[in-house]
Amino acid sequence: MASPPSLTPSAPAAALREQLHRDGFVIIRQILSPAELEPLRAAAVRTMALARAGKWPHIRTVGKQFPPWPSKPDPAGAGIWGVQHLLHPDLPDSPVFAQSYFSAAVLDIVKALLSVSGDDEGDHGGRGECRDDDLVMELYNMLVRPDAPFELRWHRDDVPWTADAAEELVRLEAAEHAHAQWNLALCDGDASLVVVRGSHRRARTEAERAAEPFQTLINDEEGAQLTVRLDAGDAVFYDNNIVHRGVYDCRQERLSLHGTVGHRAGGPARARNVLQHGVGEWVDQCDFAGCLGGDDRVRERAEGMRQRLVRLGRESGDVGFSLEG
Repeated sequence: MASPPSLTPSAPAAALREQLHRDGFVIIRQILSPAELEPLRAAAVRTMALARAGKWPHIRTVGKQFPPWPSKPDPAGAGIWGVQHLLHPDLPDSPVFAQSYFSAAVLDIVKALLSVSGDDEGDHGGRGECRDDDLVMELYNMLVRPDAPFELRWHRDDVPWTADAAEELVRLEAAEHAHAQWNLALCDGDASLVVVRGSHRRARTEAERAAEPFQTLINDEEGAQLTVRLDAGDAVFYDNNIVHRGVYDCRQERLSLHGTVGHRAGGPARARNVLQHGVGEWVDQCDFAGCLGGDDRVRERAEGMRQRLVRLGRESGDVGFSLEG
């Protein structure tokens, strides 16, 4: 199946929402310019080197798909496939990553995707336009090339694979419009994300339920799997409860910024999805004022997002883990 047409950062908000609602993902080309990419890529390379050397403990290790992960790579294993907590104040390049996470280039698209018009389906019609004070700081991580081929099995990020159809539909409806998640490629040839188009708004088919963890999913009635292909500066925004998996080629360099931003109306589901990664352990130590330039609005927006995450953690308590493995 061919991928839906990609859009540009200047595309109308309604077009972005329409494609995300219909397909579960939207590809936006050249969200960052080459000049904006250069410092991000350099910071990403430095950060990846720290993680591979065991000098940054917040990592995703090959062989384990979901949190919690060990704090050091297995010397006899295939290394890491991700680096966690790019906004952590102890990470040397966190100021560089903060500038990208809180940038208008990203957050303007996030707000467009999280806005709800009266024509949108579901029970969110009265919520209206998403504004700065609706945004909640969540996660900023990085996905990287492992040292050996590695694949993630089919999953939805916050719906157990064991859920029956009724539970799936309840969880999917509760999570709609609650977050925006994206992969922003810093290298050409990023082709790791595999999705089942449209699966974010329905229960799985019987064929999908019976499928093996890594097999090709093709269903002429509901759609087919497809691989999202990005080059440096491109981003894909997607519903994290779309049926998806990752395929990691150890021969292809990958540096992909993997972020999420929530809406303050997201509730307990977002708390579990976010706090299981341990961000609540350090977010109250962050001070973004010194790295976000002289724009008061940007600094105020970042601080407001941080405070709403701190509040979410205090109100939620022990959230456990969404998935196992």
